[in-house]
Amino acid sequence: MENEKFKSGFATLIGRPNVGKSTLMNHLIGQKIAITSNKPQTTRNRIQTVYTCEEGQIIFLDTPGIHKAKNKLGEYMVNVAERTLNEVDVILWLVEPSTFIGKGERHIAKQLEQTRTPVILVMNKIDTVAKEDIPRFLDAYRQIYDFAEMIPVSALRGKNLQTVIDCILKYLPYGPQFYDEDTVTDQPQRQIVAELIREKALRCLEEEIPHGIAVAIDSMKERPGGDIMDIDATIICERDSHKGIVIGKGGAMLRKIGSQARKEIEDMLEMKVNLQLWVKVKKDWRDSDFMIKNFGYKEI
Repeated sequence: MENEKFKSGFATLIGRPNVGKSTLMNHLIGQKIAITSNKPQTTRNRIQTVYTCEEGQIIFLDTPGIHKAKNKLGEYMVNVAERTLNEVDVILWLVEPSTFIGKGERHIAKQLEQTRTPVILVMNKIDTVAKEDIPRFLDAYRQIYDFAEMIPVSALRGKNLQTVIDCILKYLPYGPQFYDEDTVTDQPQRQIVAELIREKALRCLEEEIPHGIAVAIDSMKERPGGDIMDIDATIICERDSHKGIVIGKGGAMLRKIGSQARKEIEDMLEMKVNLQLWVKVKKDWRDSDFMIKNFGYKEI
């Protein structure tokens, strides 16, 4: 018999690039699913993760940040984020603590006015400001939108995260589980592996390269006996000059990216990994529909 007290439904995280959406989701789920870095446009696909507890099941959609698109990849990312708003039971809008509400936030508020979905304001990074200033920051946001709830949190420090879960469950309908208890994501393994390599590249390269890199998994095969996974992957960049930076002097940068990515991939797959990385130049791939699809950024 269906449990009439069990709730299940969909929640989406939206917000400008870099407000900590992926960090929040990883902490809520309790394991790393979405990659994080201090660069905008880190999340490019809509990532679905699952949180299950006794009271219910929340399927999170972590969308790319809503921003003004500059190229085809940017347009694709914004379309994915905005279309999600009407497909879910509750929207979490992540913002940073400030009384200044810029054009980016006002654009999001405008998008939200066209949806009937309840919106919870989640003010992240409260560990970076004085406690007594938080009510003032929340009040500034109250002026621009009629929120169902407002919650100050620190995703990084794990502050108030249970409140976020309880609050989401409040707005979900009663219904059956969509996924088994042990499911945490619907992302294919190959895609998570590609994203982990891209995260390490973004972190190791710091300011040297813009975010115009993608990662393609060429092959991923388990050896007979199931104790080693052989992975061949290619890092794609937009310019010849970038290729040299990604490889580094005597291949040092590529080795660094590879060894950092390999450790995390081994943790995720729970087996030894033999990772081979290559670098190729594909000019203007972010403006090519074919290449965007080729690198796994598919319309949903």
